[in-house]
Amino acid sequence: MVIYAGDLFPMRTVHLDFHTGPRVPDVGSQFDGDAFAKVFRDAHVDSVTVFAKCHHGLLYYETARAERHPGLVRELDLLGEQIEALHNAGIRAPIYMSVQCDEFAATHHPDWIALDADGRQVRAHGAGPLDAAWQILDMSSPYQEYFAEQVREVLDRFGPVDGMFLDMCWDQESVSQYAQAGMRATALDPASGEDRSRYAREVAHRYMERFSKMVEPALHAGSPMGTWFNSRPKAGLVNEQQFVRHVEVEALATGGWGYSYLPYVAPLVRALEVPALSHTGRFHRSWGDMASLKPLPALRYECCRILMHGLTNGIGDLLPPTGMPRRTVYERIGEVYEYIERCEPFVAGGRHLSEIALVVDPQAGDDPGPAVLGALRGLQRARAQFDVVPLDAALDGYRAVVIPDSTPVDTLLLDRVVRYSRAGGSLILGASLWPRERWAELEAFGVGVEDVWPYSTVFLGLANSHLLSASSDLDIRIGGTGLMARPIGDGEQLVDVVVPYFDRTYDHFSGHSYTPPAASSGYASVLLDHNSVVFTVALLAGMWVEANEEYQQIFSACLERLVPKPLLRVGGPAHLESAVVRAEGRTVVHLLSFIPSRSAEGLDLVLDPFPLVDVEIALRCDTRPARVTLEPSGQELEWEYEEGYATAKVTVLDGHALVVFED
Repeated sequence: MVIYAGDLFPMRTVHLDFHTGPRVPDVGSQFDGDAFAKVFRDAHVDSVTVFAKCHHGLLYYETARAERHPGLVRELDLLGEQIEALHNAGIRAPIYMSVQCDEFAATHHPDWIALDADGRQVRAHGAGPLDAAWQILDMSSPYQEYFAEQVREVLDRFGPVDGMFLDMCWDQESVSQYAQAGMRATALDPASGEDRSRYAREVAHRYMERFSKMVEPALHAGSPMGTWFNSRPKAGLVNEQQFVRHVEVEALATGGWGYSYLPYVAPLVRALEVPALSHTGRFHRSWGDMASLKPLPALRYECCRILMHGLTNGIGDLLPPTGMPRRTVYERIGEVYEYIERCEPFVAGGRHLSEIALVVDPQAGDDPGPAVLGALRGLQRARAQFDVVPLDAALDGYRAVVIPDSTPVDTLLLDRVVRYSRAGGSLILGASLWPRERWAELEAFGVGVEDVWPYSTVFLGLANSHLLSASSDLDIRIGGTGLMARPIGDGEQLVDVVVPYFDRTYDHFSGHSYTPPAASSGYASVLLDHNSVVFTVALLAGMWVEANEEYQQIFSACLERLVPKPLLRVGGPAHLESAVVRAEGRTVVHLLSFIPSRSAEGLDLVLDPFPLVDVEIALRCDTRPARVTLEPSGQELEWEYEEGYATAKVTVLDGHALVVFED
């Protein structure tokens, strides 16, 4: 995906939440259009998503519809005046509307509420009827036409529009009278969970097609933004591209998504080749935490990380009911966005350079499990440059392919991988979960499987390993399922499996945790066959679940064997994140050095950058660069060029920098 320049797609957005209950008075009473727009202009914001309709089902513009917010100042067209003020300041103003959350509609038409399989009304997060929680509407009910009427009015009144953000658009199962009738009309069984799920997906796709077609004619000519349906799994967008022209990734790290989410979904989104932005939030925790502010280093880290992953930036805020943003909030946003704006010219129009493909199953959704997340973490810490690709992705352009244990390898993918390997491509295959009936297929990679381990815990025998440079007499525990396997043909056993004296059971155990290691089994945990490495134990999942240092050492050593002379070599601390972008006339290396720490129960925060001092960076270059600089400061760096690598030492004290190698 091309990293978009500001004249083509918003680079620094604010998603301006405005879920304001009907009992809140004097809505918009302090709104001043010029002052409103100045807040965003001074904060280096170039797009603000403003509200037509919130989760309460209330409207924020002048309308004869009954859903107009009862507390909205009389005759105030808040949305219209927001759009006009922003446009006058040269700022885009896409429009937000809530879809499946609508308290007004749910209260007045309770038969439109989705029902779960037991006939109970669906509320957000499984809340009960007396809890303060959103009620969830059924899009197979007449509510869909009710919502369509609202969309038509908004488009008629405010078109042409900069874009439309339709929120709360997941696949909602229901057994309401409308959903049951719809399922029976298509020969689906409401009593079947599988059929209910299938019908929910069909309903979602039908209304996504409907509303995208409604919005498209009302867009500004040449607008790179279309209709975004939020809450859809990003891993499934490869099957929903016909409904969208741009992507928005909601990823508030402190709001439930965590810091592992963006590195997984960003490469999937980049592969779609459409404009894309990502939201973090200014909140201490998540949406609705309006009376709080994220630490400046955390906001800087998250925005730099978004830029590093090739997306443009978005920050979530919540507008006070009076209609004017808070000065303190935008001083902080502006400080971060001023820095991001200075970085953008160096990567605008660029593309990420990747050598490795991490193959995942889009059906796994946005939480792909420990094997995928462990592989992703292992690649990051090895400074590898990689893409996350679906099962049917072309592999020919990559130097190596990583297939985690949980990625299903069907016959088609297996044939493609074998052809790729025989053509010289390198492979890391996690095989600990391969089913018994397919063990014979592993022989193509020099692996002969005899059985599964009868132990809940085995050990990596590092004492006799031919993989790590430093010897060790400590056998390292590895949990999870594993295969009893040996090398066949030209295969080589890189790491043994050491077994315990016996397995731990309630009536037969030793010690506090697991039975100690006894002796080498003669079987392999890591095998090498020409250019293919196979893990017969759950090493990739272990990197996520346990994070033993030795797991990473083994993984990195395998990568070094399979991908000699990598694109990028970087020293420095283990947490350092990197990315390589090729733009016109330059190659740019992002360096990102922050450490999230557990600051409160269930909350990881970044409180300070972690300085980098004289960290060596080596970039593989086809030709000698003209010069090397540290940006956006413009500092000239001393560098050397030898054996195809340009090497420099970098000091970065504030957590992020761009090392620019000019042609």
